[in-house]
Amino acid sequence: MRVTSKSKLSALALSGLLLVGCSDVVTETVPETTDLTPAEDNGTLTVHAEGEDYAREGITSKEGWEITFDHLYVHLSDVTAHQTDPPYQADGPEISASKSLVLVESATVDLAQGDGPIFLGEAEAESGHYNALSWTMPPAPDGPAEGSVMLLKGTAERDGETIEFSIAFDQPLAFACGEFVGDERKGILDEGGTADLEATFHIDHLFGNGERPADSQLNQEALGFEPIAALAENGRVEVTSETLMAQLSPEDQEKLTQILPALGHVGEGHCFESLMSN
Repeated sequence: MRVTSKSKLSALALSGLLLVGCSDVVTETVPETTDLTPAEDNGTLTVHAEGEDYAREGITSKEGWEITFDHLYVHLSDVTAHQTDPPYQADGPEISASKSLVLVESATVDLAQGDGPIFLGEAEAESGHYNALSWTMPPAPDGPAEGSVMLLKGTAERDGETIEFSIAFDQPLAFACGEFVGDERKGILDEGGTADLEATFHIDHLFGNGERPADSQLNQEALGFEPIAALAENGRVEVTSETLMAQLSPEDQEKLTQILPALGHVGEGHCFESLMSN
């Protein structure tokens, strides 16, 4: 499902930055923002980032390009769990919470690695239902995706043609999300127990899905890979936000400005997106 962006990116806002090589991913966990009750009433709250099988196993674009990722880096900051009553409905940037707990101050993770959600961090937490999650996405200050909010590196193949790609996005974003929606409920922490939350990224919103009908809403709104493939030289394309936007058609520019803020979810649950200044 698609998240409606409350504001639009501009071509000028999508400034380009140089691509960088890979290094170790660093995750830092910081203390909570609220006082805890006595230790015997507390548990452990963890948070993971998930790119789904599309990030780990690849995806067929809406035009039939078979895309696999060597790396799919995302940088998250100020990852915060909230207890809200009534439940937050992802209808604004502010979450009115009775308790808020910062789980991760800053982390860059590679969604293409591993066989499931990627651990971001954890903290001791007071029991209760953490039914909202928020995070920001400024450009990574260092590490494998330095200067980028999201960095995608991989290969696309179709009809005997192979294109290596590197795509760096740098527009800062912020997400305020309601309760996780999926096969199980998340964020319910019992005394002395553990509970998990998840920041989910829907890569198919960017490239579309060749397994769905061409006239599906997802594929109609997705950029696809063809506009990127058209920029390849000698079987390779390297683009930043600025260089990509400069070469897209006006229609595809509009699509991209809508897509990037719509990537963040909590499972299938909705988020409210807002832009951050560079």
